[in-house]
Amino acid sequence: MDQLKPVASERAQTAITATLALSILLASLGTSIANIALPTLADAFSAPFHEVQAVVVAYLTSLTVAVLAAGWLGDRLGLKAMLVAGLATFAAAALLCAVAPSLWFLVGARALQGIGAAFLMTLSMALMRQTVGEAGVGRAMGLLGTASALGTALGPSLGGLLIPLSGWRGIFWAQVPLAVLALGLVVSRLPTAHERAKVSARSPWPTTWRSLASNLIVNLLVAAVIMTTLVVGPFYLGFGLGLGAAEVGLVMTVGPVISIFTGVPSGRLVDVWGTGRVLAAGLGLLAVGAFLLAVLPNAIGVAGYVLSILVLTPGYQLFQAANNTAVLADIPKDRRGIVSGLLGLSRNVGLIVGASAMGTVFALGVGAEDFSRASATAIASGMRLTFLLAGALTVAAIWIAFGYRALSERSDSEGDRHGGVAG
Repeated sequence: MDQLKPVASERAQTAITATLALSILLASLGTSIANIALPTLADAFSAPFHEVQAVVVAYLTSLTVAVLAAGWLGDRLGLKAMLVAGLATFAAAALLCAVAPSLWFLVGARALQGIGAAFLMTLSMALMRQTVGEAGVGRAMGLLGTASALGTALGPSLGGLLIPLSGWRGIFWAQVPLAVLALGLVVSRLPTAHERAKVSARSPWPTTWRSLASNLIVNLLVAAVIMTTLVVGPFYLGFGLGLGAAEVGLVMTVGPVISIFTGVPSGRLVDVWGTGRVLAAGLGLLAVGAFLLAVLPNAIGVAGYVLSILVLTPGYQLFQAANNTAVLADIPKDRRGIVSGLLGLSRNVGLIVGASAMGTVFALGVGAEDFSRASATAIASGMRLTFLLAGALTVAAIWIAFGYRALSERSDSEGDRHGGVAG
């Protein structure tokens, strides 16, 4: 992996941080801006929900498949060089999406865009970890969480503005100049590696591999819950509560906007309190928020949806800052690319589960594939079922993060003690 020396000036460090944050923002924007367009795409291509859903799933699937390759290539060929390649791929794919003549051409172009996004997400995180001191790791991860949230926030709001003006193609045209800008900044602002470390022959797994595995599984479950809000939310708000496209876009930005302001503070808390306490607080808020989404929106409408998001969103930012810091804490420098890829892999599998499996649960709860013809009561039933399940997934994540890990550590300590006695 590239061994990047500490940046000499604060101004240069700020430029590097902003460049990496923009790359993360683009990858998140690529997901959320397509979600808000699903109803429009269904009308434009006269396709049912399960077919236009492939526009989101293709992006997430290719992103998921490519993250480990992105980390591996970054470790061997250089993080900066591979980030440049990823941004070029992302920009070209966005252009292909904008000119897509058919739904399945669009799905294919989105799959290519997902490959580019895999390099953006994986290598930006590894580079950020390389360029900050140990005392600021939590804050750096919180900043990346803020950038991710900003991309997620821009998606619904930008899509809500562009779709009435330029149709669904406009949401992809808008991504092209942003990707070109990020590409130029990476080439000009990121330092070239002074040396490349020889990849060691040792296993990429840290000695605490069981702890890493539990962090990755919890990351998967939390990502599924968050993606459920992004996929189910527009349909519930539009067909269940009768909001227009612009109103849906506005409401859907509430959570990401909160994330923008809570990401960096969450990272600072990790630096001060440690990962364990912040992780517990984040997962607790996520569980409460998911169960509130099953109840409050159906009881008091839009206000209930917003109140639930106000609880869930800070929990996600606390979780993300703590979990990302914990995963990368003790990883050797020449393995941060591949481990960042594993972190991305777990997150993206969770996003796919949220987009596909949880979307299917919502459809089952509604009792129809054509949500536009379903009654408000049926939509409410789907919402309730989906987020009761999402709450259960978060409770499972809490048990894995703390209960299962405690049992495993107790079992290991007892085994060591018995082994010592036997010896």
